[in-house]
Amino acid sequence: MKILNLFAGIGGNRTLWGDEHEITAVENNEEIANIYQKRFPNDLLYLTDAYQYLEEYYKNFDFIWASPPCQSHTRMVAFPSFKPMLPDLRLYSIIIFLRRFFKGKWVVENVISHYEPIIKPTALIDRHYFWSNLPLKNKRFQKPSGNFKDLPKEILCSFLYVDQNLIESLPSQLNGSHDNKRKVLRNCVIPEVGKYILDSVNTITMEEFL
Repeated sequence: MKILNLFAGIGGNRTLWGDEHEITAVENNEEIANIYQKRFPNDLLYLTDAYQYLEEYYKNFDFIWASPPCQSHTRMVAFPSFKPMLPDLRLYSIIIFLRRFFKGKWVVENVISHYEPIIKPTALIDRHYFWSNLPLKNKRFQKPSGNFKDLPKEILCSFLYVDQNLIESLPSQLNGSHDNKRKVLRNCVIPEVGKYILDSVNTITMEEFL
């Protein structure tokens, strides 16, 4: 199966996918992309704009996963220290584009938003919304005890199957954030969630899909 992994980050969703598929990843941050490539050297990785790549090459794939940036959608907007920003509605542009033009299977993932979703999600899986043409179900997955965003790097790395040395190799600041190393980990989709989605892709019947 040919898979397109957009806004790939360090590949949290891809962790348990194995190597039997032909996976293309797109990430526009070079430091993050370098970690992805070290974790998954067999994947084809493009350091480019994911929106443009999707528009140009979507027909080349059987399954597309997109995890566009969540900063403008997060409920953390309620925190006094959070700088208000306009919601990046390209999230919904991706969903509309895939619904209208893509003939394969797809999923778009993002955080639970601080506003009513413009397009109703297909499922709420753990702490994220998922939009998809797959019949996904609401699910929860076991996580380490404590507030996920406050967990130390070593616990997050162990939970996410990430070599901590790769995370420590990041610069002290990334995109202006002083907490970038834990933030990169917190932005990961839980590997078991990624596996659940791919298992759904692999097992769904054509009758259900159509």
